[in-house]
Amino acid sequence: MEQQLVRLLTETQSSQEAPRTNAEWQLKQLYSNPELPLALTSIAGHGDVPVNIRQSALLTLKLFVQACWSPQFDEFNGQFFADDSRKVQIRQRLLHLALSEGDERKVKSAASLVVSKIATADFPDEWPDLLSTVLNVVASGTDLQLHGALKVLLELVDDCFSEDLFFKVAGDVVRVVHGVAVNERRSPTMRALAVSVFRSCFDTLEMVMEDHKAEVKGFAERAMGGWMPFFISTLKVSLPPAPSDEEEDQVTGAPELYRGSVALKMQVVKVLMRIRSLFPAALSPHSQALFSATWSELSTLQSQYQQMYIDDDRQGRLEDADGLPYTLDFLVLEELDFMQACLRAPPVRKELEQQLQDRSSVAGSWMTEVLKIAVAYAQITTEEEGLWDIDVNVFLSEEANVTANYTPRTACGDLVIKLGEWLNAATVEGLLAYTRALYTEHANWKLKEAALYLLNQLLGDFQDVEKKIGAEAAKGYVDFIQHAVQEEAVFLRARGYLVAGSLTRTSGDALQPVAASFMEASLQAINGDPSEIVKVSCIRALQYYLASLPTTITLPKQAAIIAALTNFLNTQDLSDLADSDDLLIAIIETLRDAILQDTSTCLSNGGIDLLFTVASRGASNFQIALLVTETFEEVASTVSAAGSQEFALLSAKVLPSLMGAFDVATLTEENGLANLAAELLSVLAANGSSPLPRGMVASVMPRLNRLLLGSQDEELLKSATAAIKHMLHHDPEQVFNFQDGAGKHGLEVVLVIIDRLLNPAVDDNGAAEVGGLAAEVVEKAGSDRLGPYLMQLLRAVAARLATAEQAAFIQSLILVFARLSLTAAQDVVSFLADVRIGADSGLQVVMSKWLENSITFAGYDDIRQNVAALTKLYSLHDPRIEQIRVKGDLIVSKTDSNRIMTRSRARQQPEQYTMISAQLKIVKVLIEELLSASGSSRALDTADAAEFEEDGDDEGEWEDDPNDFVDLGSGMTKAQLMALGDNDEGPSRGRDDETQALLLHFFKEQASRPEFGQVFQALTEEEMEKLRSLSA
Repeated sequence: MEQQLVRLLTETQSSQEAPRTNAEWQLKQLYSNPELPLALTSIAGHGDVPVNIRQSALLTLKLFVQACWSPQFDEFNGQFFADDSRKVQIRQRLLHLALSEGDERKVKSAASLVVSKIATADFPDEWPDLLSTVLNVVASGTDLQLHGALKVLLELVDDCFSEDLFFKVAGDVVRVVHGVAVNERRSPTMRALAVSVFRSCFDTLEMVMEDHKAEVKGFAERAMGGWMPFFISTLKVSLPPAPSDEEEDQVTGAPELYRGSVALKMQVVKVLMRIRSLFPAALSPHSQALFSATWSELSTLQSQYQQMYIDDDRQGRLEDADGLPYTLDFLVLEELDFMQACLRAPPVRKELEQQLQDRSSVAGSWMTEVLKIAVAYAQITTEEEGLWDIDVNVFLSEEANVTANYTPRTACGDLVIKLGEWLNAATVEGLLAYTRALYTEHANWKLKEAALYLLNQLLGDFQDVEKKIGAEAAKGYVDFIQHAVQEEAVFLRARGYLVAGSLTRTSGDALQPVAASFMEASLQAINGDPSEIVKVSCIRALQYYLASLPTTITLPKQAAIIAALTNFLNTQDLSDLADSDDLLIAIIETLRDAILQDTSTCLSNGGIDLLFTVASRGASNFQIALLVTETFEEVASTVSAAGSQEFALLSAKVLPSLMGAFDVATLTEENGLANLAAELLSVLAANGSSPLPRGMVASVMPRLNRLLLGSQDEELLKSATAAIKHMLHHDPEQVFNFQDGAGKHGLEVVLVIIDRLLNPAVDDNGAAEVGGLAAEVVEKAGSDRLGPYLMQLLRAVAARLATAEQAAFIQSLILVFARLSLTAAQDVVSFLADVRIGADSGLQVVMSKWLENSITFAGYDDIRQNVAALTKLYSLHDPRIEQIRVKGDLIVSKTDSNRIMTRSRARQQPEQYTMISAQLKIVKVLIEELLSASGSSRALDTADAAEFEEDGDDEGEWEDDPNDFVDLGSGMTKAQLMALGDNDEGPSRGRDDETQALLLHFFKEQASRPEFGQVFQALTEEEMEKLRSLSA
């Protein structure tokens, strides 16, 4: 059988799909053979079998274990492997393989994974001696045995310990791995792996912390007491000499010692970061020693990092077979982050602040020294230089901070930002002093660029928090900028232009005398600089000038900026632009800012033409499409506000391009282009004049009709439907008078479209705008034009509402009846009462959906119409509404009142509601709307506040970043994190005086009626109080 398996395992690695999938299928067919797992184990243990086949055997065995070993696995397929004697043999052989003296590390790692997978099901009941065996080997085994034992132990800690078992064995685990970590006779790599096991213990601690806070805290404090001296001493130990290029690939000797030493330091810093995130108070007393050791190490490593990555192009971001990072760039990155974390510790801050106070100048202080380190590590590496030269998009993504590539350079930017948030003036002064020193010393261009890059990052943060740089400091940088933009080095030249723009934006009026010349220089560089890096940097820099300089300076340059952008785009290879999203985004952001200086000129100066050109190149990119849409929306609204003649000129300008885009999209099946064209057409129609320009409907309706009757694309359907809705709103006569090629008039065309969109085969999202279109048809055509089609249309809307699930779609359908109710509430009720939808009346279906969803409505106009319609319905006092039963208040049990309702609990315990009359529910909804219209929002209740306060206690001793969105180390529990998604009520509405006035009038009118006293008594105490307080 083993020969057959070796053949099949070999075929699973074939590059040809047919033999590979056939071999995988045959292996799965062998799951029913009781000899399979032992045979796979034997193959894995054969030294004569190629390593890749042995690994494959263990991978196949792991898949078999998941499918057949125990029903507790999610992948269990029902074929239970019940041979206990064979299971014992398999466990013994696998553990022996993982803990053996010799063998390949990759094989032992794979064996460890299978051991841990089996242990998930069998430990400790069926495999009671597993942990003791592993711990004994860790404590006394050879280095070769130790590797396998640590891998098994790591997997056990990660996957196999229950809460109770963890606390029973954690002390032994930590003690044993500590013995390895501090043993200098062990190889650095093994010591690093031992520290990695210790770090995994904290991942388990985090999961059990909510229910075992005291035990967890006690365990952590005891554990850290023994580990902290080791951590500090490891940080202080110097790295051995780095291997040369030729030695780098050697697996033994000095290169191995170097890699292991880097890995060990790396794991120490990682575990310190983990402890800091979970137990900051416990780490705080050691923060000064840790900060000092980290600072010293970064200072020492600076020359080695310079030689390896700034001057040379050594390979970085490497991990070994065990997943341990071992290259210097990884270590530097981790230590920079840890240094930044230490700067937030109160003991460190207190000491550093005192040192600054004792000095008369920032120059020569610790601030300058820290900034010196930051500048050194922020230099452009040789690898980055090469990548940015090849692809300007990579450079732009780094500049816009939209890349996931976190490097020492970006970490240094973060470090300087944190310094600026803490010590604003000192950071600016220190950076200026060090920049001045670099220019005085005639430093190389990379150091100068790095200093200006850090300033750029700091200024970007200033802009985000609306902070300004001091006038003197801003003026102090002018000479450096002027020097930089004349340098031969491309990246320093580009940085000069970028800093000039950022400095202008964040210095108020300080640079007004030179800002115009800076802007002009950027504009000239777009046209004349030979480097594309410099050109795109200037394109970005123009955004800063357009946002900050007075229009007296920027407006005269509008046409020149648009011309420069057009010329630049014309020089680009069209085939390259398909993969140039970052470049297109930079162009369109600058174009947007230029157009918005004065939208009235964009029809004649090429602004709209360039906007549509960029749109056609990047329509499939969501961000580009959004920027184009927002820009065009601003243009359309301002041009329309100028008058119908101006709007007609805009329509004449853009409609041929939009219709052409639909035609191109049809030929090329380019969905993104059609979607964007439909969205832009919808924006144009929404801002249309009344009446619309002559012939507009005739030019767009045929294409919209074709798309709406044939497309399955949800976004396209929404935009195209909205376009017709807006045209109908602005010029119903032009729509109704339209006639298609088959002789159908506009009303019939629209009714056919509505019929298709109300079909349940069209998804809720795709049909989201059909309610608004139907409402416009009913309102503009009226019963005279619609005749018998009116009742059919309303019946179809009610029927579709019964199955609708998406909030926006439900809202659009309800508004059909809401808008009708404003003028004919009694007719709406009577009609719906006579309609049958399944087993229920149309009135039951519509009122239930209406009242359940009203409080989630969006858009001031829609909310106002809905509120007015509900007041009309209530004022009918129609017994048919009174008889309808709908959901009332949520029933909250005592056991659930203090528990966070996660998704799993929600499935197990579905929400229950009281059942009340629709008439009473209308009052409850209107009270809620009265509160929303007043601008009030739900306050954090006492229990919630107390729970958050308790969860935040651990952070009292260590300053944390107040701007973190969710700090996973702040003590927030898994249950709370899950509850964020379930209980998110979204942002509260702003004040709406018109709706509030309408509701106050309604309630005052009702309060004067004797029968309202009975309704008032049926409300909850909270609702009564709302009425008393808001109507007072």
